[in-house]
Amino acid sequence: MRVRKWRQVLALKTFFKFLGLGDHESEERLRAITKLRDEFGKLSDAELRARARTEMVDTFALTAVVAERLLGLRMFDVQILGALALQRGDVAEMQTGEGKTLAAVPAVVWFAQQGGGVHVLTANDYLARRDAAWMRPVYEWFGLTVGNISQDMSASERRAAYLCDITYATANEVGFDYLRDGLARRVDEMVQRPFAFAVIDEADSILIDEARIPLVIAGGLPEDSALAYRMDSIVTGLRLHVHYSLDDYARNVRLTDAGIERVETLLGCGSLFDEQNLGVLTAAQDALHAHALLRRDVDYVVKDGAIEMVDEFKGRIAQNRRWPAGLHAAVEAKERLQLKTQGRVLGSITVQSLCGMYQRVCGMTGTAATQADEFWNIYKLPVTVIPPNQPVIRQDLADVVYRDKDARQLAVVEEIRNVHVSGRPILVGTASVEESERLSELLHEEGIPHSVLNARNDEAEAEIVGQAGAVGAVTVSTNMAGRGTDILLGGNPPTEHAKVVALGGLYVIGTTRHEARRIDNQLRGRAGRQGDPGMSRFFVSLDDDLLVRFGIAENPDIESVQRTAESQNLEIRQTLWKYDCATEYHRREMYAMRREVLLSAEWSVASMLDPEQYRELVEAAGEQAVERAGRAVSLAKIDEVWADYLANVAELRGGVIWNSWGSGDPLLKFLTTEREIYEDFQRCVEDGIAEAFAAADVREGVVEFQNPDRLERGATWTYVTTDQPFGSFTERVMKGMKQKFLKKRGGG
Repeated sequence: MRVRKWRQVLALKTFFKFLGLGDHESEERLRAITKLRDEFGKLSDAELRARARTEMVDTFALTAVVAERLLGLRMFDVQILGALALQRGDVAEMQTGEGKTLAAVPAVVWFAQQGGGVHVLTANDYLARRDAAWMRPVYEWFGLTVGNISQDMSASERRAAYLCDITYATANEVGFDYLRDGLARRVDEMVQRPFAFAVIDEADSILIDEARIPLVIAGGLPEDSALAYRMDSIVTGLRLHVHYSLDDYARNVRLTDAGIERVETLLGCGSLFDEQNLGVLTAAQDALHAHALLRRDVDYVVKDGAIEMVDEFKGRIAQNRRWPAGLHAAVEAKERLQLKTQGRVLGSITVQSLCGMYQRVCGMTGTAATQADEFWNIYKLPVTVIPPNQPVIRQDLADVVYRDKDARQLAVVEEIRNVHVSGRPILVGTASVEESERLSELLHEEGIPHSVLNARNDEAEAEIVGQAGAVGAVTVSTNMAGRGTDILLGGNPPTEHAKVVALGGLYVIGTTRHEARRIDNQLRGRAGRQGDPGMSRFFVSLDDDLLVRFGIAENPDIESVQRTAESQNLEIRQTLWKYDCATEYHRREMYAMRREVLLSAEWSVASMLDPEQYRELVEAAGEQAVERAGRAVSLAKIDEVWADYLANVAELRGGVIWNSWGSGDPLLKFLTTEREIYEDFQRCVEDGIAEAFAAADVREGVVEFQNPDRLERGATWTYVTTDQPFGSFTERVMKGMKQKFLKKRGGG
């Protein structure tokens, strides 16, 4: 206990160090809040309201008193420390069960009092609804309005929620609304106001795991399925090591010379590397990728006749998500499904870019310290480790390593059988749907009753997690493991809490180690909340993906391998950001241009037209009619040409890798060419507007354009695509083809 107390003091000192304050000054601040809280707690409601001020210390103290009075929740000192970290713009690491939802409230109130609105970004719609309703009484006591966003809301409901002082929503919903606003043709179609403050729950998930995933708004026609199905039938007959090969990490796949020749022969298309066959080459690589690298019930499941991607970090269905371009179509062809519409991309933004638009960002999560470098390097957000309210007494046992997965799985079943006899609840974390179901089969064979939580039945998550701490419960889960919901010892309600405590608390078993240490820590953190007992242990095999990809040793140092993986993934994300910076800057320029056309009373189409042309139009139709038509055609042209820009930049990113095989710098090549594409976008907008008016007719005071249907936006839809990393994704498509490419062109 003396050691744990020392660690708690050390964590407090670390917290104060991150604040940039001396221990004495930080302790004084906390003492001031505590003193005021005690003082305010003695006042009546009317007297308490009279003391409401906007100073930070007063606000925090008042919030603590109001939360206790209205919700029956007394804030721990460490929760106030967490709120102080948020108020200063940090990422606060608070362990599972420490009450992050309540800890955020003082900071949210303080931000909301500054004006401009606060977005509390949560992991899913359920948590957005739950937390907004749960904390609403506290916010309303301060005279603040609160709303939440969910997928099924109308535009008017969304607009009302965004106009609230505090809005709970997922980052995806905020991003999609931003994209839809970016295509609005009328002011009343827009739902958002400029971004001010963001408090990000599960910050590691949103700012790291999902940060690079593009949110997309699209329109257009379904893809032609003929090529995807034809290529699928060809790739099915290819053999590993003969027609294609995998790299050491099993992340990239490439056709061999024999594979290229076989595809060319079966298609009768000539060289795959001829310019006219670029689409065929891409389709071949997509089909090969779908068969060799993407596994059913691991990377995706087939549900209700559709491909549903599985989030690799959470094990949940990744709602409304697609792989980029033809890869998703290739997977659909692989599974013999009808191809779904992807359409032409009209707008796109990553969560990382979205968060960069807020004036101020802060966050909280149970696991951040291992990614502190990334939070700082990418977002300039320091990480503050908040000590637990009660010392963590969970036992984290040493890993057990087996020679292969079969031996490991048998050992896991044996461990579950031995522990289950005592009635101690067990949570087993697996890496995939496939693994969770295989383990479930073995447990059925042993006659061990259990529940399974994975992407096939994620609708039952809350119910399954609610009972995972009950006596005798065995829960097999993918990484989802009820993140955002506490596992209560003794079940829900915890009627047998004392009995489970006596048994040693929840036992967490991990069936593999993950590339990021924090994913393992999240699983461990399901046990040992608020001073409860608990235990965790990982069962590892030498043929696990992590060890295969990053090196196997007789006595592997798992954490060292994980640090290597984390370092590699950070380098990839930083490299991708270099490519995205230019497009992000130009996207903001385009949005500013578009908002000026839509919203500014000072804007005039005269700036786009020849003065004489503008004068003649005004004489024929009147200034109001010309300006109204000018705004309509300008918005339509911006949208049309921006879609061309996005397609051209996507093609550039897909092909610039070839430049690295010569003497050129691919990043420099990309930045130079992207700038040219953007300048062309600007010229095309101006020329398009002028040409539309040059061909227009004026009839009865109305400006009529040729092909008016081209000005209509038509139907749009949103979806999430996977990350399109310049490095790893392009390598999957093109890596290893240099020699064949040069040989086809006589390069030797």
